Amino acid sequence: MPNKQQIDELKAILIERKENILSNINNSRANIDQLKEQEINDELDYAELVSDSFTEGMIANHQVEELKQIEDSLKKIDAGTYGICDMCGVVIPLGRLKAKPFAKFCTECRTVFENETMKRAKN
Repeated sequence: MPNKQQIDELKAILIERKENILSNINNSRANIDQLKEQEINDELDYAELVSDSFTEGMIANHQVEELKQIEDSLKKIDAGTYGICDMCGVVIPLGRLKAKPFAKFCTECRTVFENETMKRAKN
C-alpha cells in the first residue's frame, strides 16, 4: 500500500491532470464552436468540417471519461480506499499507480476486464 507521502504525490498528479483535462475540454468545445461558424463553400469544406468536429468531439468524450476516473480516484483518496483493486481487493502496485494514477484495477484484473470488454464488443 502506498504511504501517505506517495498518496499525496499521486493526488497532486491527479489534481494537475484534472485541471489540464478541464482546460482541454473547454478548448475542444470552443474549437467545435469555431468550426460551426466557418463558412462552407462546397462539399469538401463540409466534409472537412464534419471530420474536424467529429475528431474534437471524440477527444473531448475520451477526456470526460478520464476526468470521471480521476474524480473517482480523488474520492477514494479521501475515503482511504485509494490503491485498492475494485475487482479483487488487493493493493495495486505503486508502479502501476505511478503509470496510471487513476487505475481502478490491478494488472491481472485489468487484463480480465479488458478481455471481457472485448468479448462483449464482438457479440
